[in-house]
This record gives sequence, C-alpha cells and structure tokens, in this order.
Amino acid sequence: MAKKEHVSETPATQFLRKHGIAFSEHPYDYEEHGGTAVSARELGVDEHHVVKTLIMQDEAAKPLIVLMHGDRKVSTKNLARQIGCKSVEPCKPEVANRHSGFLVGGTSPFGTRKAMPVYVEESVLALDKIYINGGRRGYLVGIDPKTILQVLPAKPVACALEE
Repeated sequence: MAKKEHVSETPATQFLRKHGIAFSEHPYDYEEHGGTAVSARELGVDEHHVVKTLIMQDEAAKPLIVLMHGDRKVSTKNLARQIGCKSVEPCKPEVANRHSGFLVGGTSPFGTRKAMPVYVEESVLALDKIYINGGRRGYLVGIDPKTILQVLPAKPVACALEE
C-alpha cells in the first residue's frame, strides 16, 4: 500500500498551490523503468487513470509536452498531423531533463523550467480524477483533469494507441 506521509514541496506542487488547485498527494516506492504500471499497482488505481508526462520534440527540436494515459502509447504520426508538424519524437532523457527541470520518471507538466506547448489526450479530460507526476520520482498527485486546461496552455488531441 502507498505510504501516507507528507512529501516536501516540488516546483509542481508550488505551481498547483499558487494557482489554487486542489490535489491529493500519493507517494509510492519508485521502481526504475517501472512506469505507470508500478505506480498504478502501488496506489491501487486503474493504470488508465495514471497520466504520464512525456517530453517530446518536433522536427525543429522544439520541445513539447504530451499527457497520455498510462496504459496507452502516443501515435507520433497522428500527433504530428494534428499539431501541424512534420514529425514528433521523444526527447532523449538528458534533453527532456534539461527542458523540464525534472528527472525522467519524475516529470510533471506543472512548474516546468521552460514553458512548452502541452497536448493532452482528449479522453484523459473525460475522467473524474487522474494521478499525474508531482515533480519527483515516486510521487503522484491526484487532480481533476479539467484543471489542466485551466492552468496550462493545453490543447486536446486524439493520438492514443493501445499498448
């Protein structure tokens, strides 16, 4: 079961508090390369409700954020078509770390080092509650997904592929 102690502030939780967004804290035992399957199991929630924050880049190496269900993959072809790019690909971990200011595995869309365009899988917005990274490995925050559109420059997209 997930641990219940308070977790110290991160740039993400500072951002959420500054914008008056209610969130619940969900620390868990992080496993290297465990992904959303581990966090969902540790928190006892459906992996579809755990949202991963992916740092990607377009053909000009401009960074962007994609928010995707934990149990889905991003169709980079469909995403590129929808956002008017030639191509989209994941950033290398060290490049993603530099853009976001977070370590891969602890990347949050809130409080990033650089302002980047944010694309959210539209079906994420239909959920009652999502669990998204709170700015460090082994730490998710539970929020209403509609708040993403209120506090981030997010655009809904449809680019999910079954894992």
